[in-house]
Amino acid sequence: HKATVVGRSPVYDLAVLKVDGIDDLPAAAIGSADQMHVGETVVAVGSPLALSASVTSGIISAVDRPVTTGGDGDDASFINAIQTDAAINPGNSGGPLANLQGEIIGVNSALATLGTAEGEEGTNIGIGFAIPIEQVQVTADQILRTGKAQYPVIGVSVKGSATEEGAEVTKINSGTPADDSDLKVGDVITAVDGRPVTDQTDVVVAIRSHLATDKVKLTVLRDGKTLEIEVGLVAKTG
Repeated sequence: HKATVVGRSPVYDLAVLKVDGIDDLPAAAIGSADQMHVGETVVAVGSPLALSASVTSGIISAVDRPVTTGGDGDDASFINAIQTDAAINPGNSGGPLANLQGEIIGVNSALATLGTAEGEEGTNIGIGFAIPIEQVQVTADQILRTGKAQYPVIGVSVKGSATEEGAEVTKINSGTPADDSDLKVGDVITAVDGRPVTDQTDVVVAIRSHLATDKVKLTVLRDGKTLEIEVGLVAKTG
């Protein structure tokens, strides 16, 4: 069937499609990624390497795995992902990841690959990632209601710290929640809401896992001292 794009979110690597000319498509049951545990069996469905309706199985290797699937700046896709060893290859992206009850717990998004020659696609090495269904539902609902998706930011630029495990604040944008907080350039963020972070990807994923109406508590190092700073969030379209 043909479909039209209702809206998309590059930062969450998601899109909503409307299938044209048919009204009675069956809906899949929705599960919960939050209720899944490492070691549980999952099934991935997709069209890897143009082989339509292929099914592979594996286990959940990790949950809450911060990954980025590429892109530049604010449009890069940062995902608090489900990691699985179910075979996910080019063509699986956008397909469902399901539990053994047939409930959708995530949307397949990316795979880790060994280095390949320029122009070649990577193949599965047992490390694939899926977007948790909870995030999918939030983003899809925004697109269905408004035609666009939003994601939360605090209004800073960060980079990996050269001296500490965490992410160093390199810029605070004027008029943002970070600008209104006690955060300063040079602070090294070591945890978000008590969850340790090791680099800038961890920080961005932790923040984007919230709603724009939330607040986050940042643990930062400044001049050898540990501080707790609460920062609000603001919505940005993408």
